[in-house]
Amino acid sequence: MRIAIATDAWSPQVNGVVTTLSRTRDVLEMQGHEVRMVTPEGRKTWPLPTYPEIRLALFQGGAIRRELDEFDPDCVHIATEGSLGLSVRRYCLRQAIPFTTAYHTQFPEYVRARFPIPISWTTRLLKWFHGPATRTMVPTESMRNTLEQRGFDPVVIWTRGVLTDVFKPDNPFPYNLPKPIWVYVGRVAVEKNIQAFLDLSLPGSKVIIGDGPDRESLTEAYRDCHFLGYKFGEELASHIAGADVFVFPSRTDTFGIVMLEAMACGLPVAAYPVTGPIDVVQPGVTGCLDDDLAVACTGALELNRADCRRFAESRSWLRSTQQFVANLAPRRPSTVTQS
Repeated sequence: MRIAIATDAWSPQVNGVVTTLSRTRDVLEMQGHEVRMVTPEGRKTWPLPTYPEIRLALFQGGAIRRELDEFDPDCVHIATEGSLGLSVRRYCLRQAIPFTTAYHTQFPEYVRARFPIPISWTTRLLKWFHGPATRTMVPTESMRNTLEQRGFDPVVIWTRGVLTDVFKPDNPFPYNLPKPIWVYVGRVAVEKNIQAFLDLSLPGSKVIIGDGPDRESLTEAYRDCHFLGYKFGEELASHIAGADVFVFPSRTDTFGIVMLEAMACGLPVAAYPVTGPIDVVQPGVTGCLDDDLAVACTGALELNRADCRRFAESRSWLRSTQQFVANLAPRRPSTVTQS
């Protein structure tokens, strides 16, 4: 099939959306599908206010129309609710082309963390965006339940995977720090609730891998913590494997691929019992969930690292991509059986 995927989140951004879409594209192409990514790459962009790491491609309606007319996709998937997602949505509605969407990010909660805007207002806007879609894909059952309770319909599951040949426990980084080592990987931003981790009274050392709009202020405020910036690929895997517990303080993620990556490196996860962790973590086996994050941390420290690795090995991007393809809405139904 020819599959067009529109996303406002793309390289050089580093986040779960970019990881999911790039891995999915790679598997789709390995399976013989032709994929056209509609991204900000190669377009004039403007930084998002208060979050300059995210850049928006504006006024792209004409260019997108020409691109999609030329590509003539069998399926269209809109991954994000940004400016490019809006342009592709408008194109599909005007051309009467069915499309699917994905709910990668809990925007109502993210926006509320930065601005005094009621969650109900943003939810109403998102329902308008996703309403015409044939299906809206979410990564977990708890996220599907949340959206269905808010009036989204139909909502289907598209889970996530992990590259176990990259993320593995074989080459742990030799931290020259007091043990145990508690590690966080992700955006350094207020919506990730990272201060809940930094404020914990824990023995040993706290390591933060990643970057974001709040790194400078948090580095200044938490001088006893170790902010390492971005790490990628095998270097990232090595730094994760060298730690003792992976701490995931977010209360707003829809999944949290980094938890699978940590498990693949042999690390148990400490997190709150909220959407994302409750679907990914096996309590008492691959991690601990508790409303007291310090309790979750100390509990996770006692778990078997081999159990975490075994769980991660059962989560592949092939399985995830098969779900994605099954959820698509082809313009020409016969193309599904031909692929």
